[in-house]
Amino acid sequence: MAGSQRIVIASSNTGKLRELVAWLHEWPVELVNQSDLGVTEADESGISFVENAILKARHACSATGLPAIADDSGIEVEILDGAPGVRSARFAGPGAGDEKNLQLLLERVRGTGAVNPVARFQCLMVFMAHAGDATPVIAQGTWNGHLVPEPRGSHGFGYDPIFFVPTHGCTSAELDPTIKNQISHRAQALAGLLQGLRARFPAQSEIPRRRAGTGR
Repeated sequence: MAGSQRIVIASSNTGKLRELVAWLHEWPVELVNQSDLGVTEADESGISFVENAILKARHACSATGLPAIADDSGIEVEILDGAPGVRSARFAGPGAGDEKNLQLLLERVRGTGAVNPVARFQCLMVFMAHAGDATPVIAQGTWNGHLVPEPRGSHGFGYDPIFFVPTHGCTSAELDPTIKNQISHRAQALAGLLQGLRARFPAQSEIPRRRAGTGR
């Protein structure tokens, strides 16, 4: 990949930015959080992960004129019919934060009487070259596991401390970040996104830039 460019990450979540930077560290691109450019959060009014990811990417493109990567991710718990799902980041209410969301989820699970219920992290990731991009590149990652009754580990963010990874015998928050960035739902989605970009732009050596003075 020749040259360099800026790509806005349609999130203000520093944890997500760290993971994306770890994945894209060899690419000649500068990743910047939308909050650093004064972009407000998008209205996540979709009822699915992919709808919300597209809404966020389009919002960031419109506000900055830059290409954007957005994801919508969350945890699904089978015993709770897939909740919190798309509401994972605001499960305990707007602005509640990771700790309150996690504790509410544990409370709901305890109320079912379930022990170590099956859970999965989902991630839908989207790249949009510009706000009017009618063919966004979309990829999905799924990370299967189950919940533990008490938080364990200090790495990661969100629900990582209660998400047990059977293949590694520990919670996501107990994993070395390098390992997590190889196997997580976000890592899977990003790998798929990069593959999709290469398929969409086979003749180009880098993610396309919006041409100055045009809408594309």
